Amino acid sequence: MRAHADRTSPRTVLASGICALILTLGVARFAYTPMLPVMQAQTGMGEALAGWLAGWNYLGYLTGVLIVSRLRDLMLKDRLYRWGLVLAVLTTLMMAMAQTPLLWGLSRYLAGLSSAAGLMLGSGLILNWLIRHDHRSELGLHFSGLGLGIVVGGLVVMLTAPLLDWRGQWLGLTLVGALLLIPAWRWLPRPDHGQPLTSRHLEAAPEPAPLWLWLLQGAYVCAGFGYVINATFTVVITEQQPLLSGMGDWMWLLVGLAAIPAPLIWDRVTRRLGYLRALQSAFILQCVGILLPVLDGSLWAAILSAILFGVTFIGIVSMVLTMVGIRYPSHPAQIMARLTLGYGVAQILGPILAGEVAELTGTFDGALITVASIMLLGLLSLQTMTWVAAPRRPRTE
Repeated sequence: MRAHADRTSPRTVLASGICALILTLGVARFAYTPMLPVMQAQTGMGEALAGWLAGWNYLGYLTGVLIVSRLRDLMLKDRLYRWGLVLAVLTTLMMAMAQTPLLWGLSRYLAGLSSAAGLMLGSGLILNWLIRHDHRSELGLHFSGLGLGIVVGGLVVMLTAPLLDWRGQWLGLTLVGALLLIPAWRWLPRPDHGQPLTSRHLEAAPEPAPLWLWLLQGAYVCAGFGYVINATFTVVITEQQPLLSGMGDWMWLLVGLAAIPAPLIWDRVTRRLGYLRALQSAFILQCVGILLPVLDGSLWAAILSAILFGVTFIGIVSMVLTMVGIRYPSHPAQIMARLTLGYGVAQILGPILAGEVAELTGTFDGALITVASIMLLGLLSLQTMTWVAAPRRPRTE
């Protein structure tokens, strides 16, 4: 076993995580965004149902996070992670099976479970492997899979649109997901390969004071609201602009392109500014991106909004989860899950409320202004964290 682990390249392990994120997030989850206007046009789906389906997806994600928060056994985490990869393919296939809200809702809920496996379990397993084998504990390259997932899912939808109906497009996404399953499964070593975490690994990263974690959790809840409206409705919001008809898919693709290098960029920013200052910068930039469609309906404003969203939402996730992994090396998945619970609640409530309001008012402006205000509260929470006392002594258990 040890010889096998020593031959494993960190690039191969990170590549497995990238493929897993493209599958469980890009295909099983994010592809719903560019598919949304297609399904609305071909099936008569309304804004309210679209929001409820997104809400079911985030409820499934939250359920997955709750399950992850209870896990301690690395081998069990590994098994559930691999089941999540298979579930991502099956739930994508379910979207093409029948034109019924019940099946769609079940698909979105189960896809949320698979997303939690890919993001929470996968990130924790990969970070654990990197730390145990004395590699740099940065997940920027790994989290680039989120941006790649948006691009891959968006391209599949765009390229198949002239040739296939909505069912055929979901089948095309299923095929892509099945291909991604292979490297995502094979390239991540089992947790019983290699050395376990030692006191040397744990002592290098003292845990912060409890208040520090609560403030971070509050900021991450706010980030959940900032993320979810754009992640669900970017294409629809763009298409509602009188001058931007037909540009929605391109804006979503631009979000993905901006997100690909974002984690690596924020890795470098954090080296210069530290995690908290970098997170504060990301929150400010995201507020600007959220408000741009409200203030200006031009193409340049839509492009800048898409870029800012892509760069910041993935940067926030990457920085928060990486920081948690560094500060809590003995149990990163559990702390990641705790933080993501609040993030998940925001993801459930956000699209449902925004969809209902948009159907009543015919615009997403009110939702966007509210979300920008919530992000400012998150910024205040991050600023408060800089005043919290220095980290307490590391855990010894």
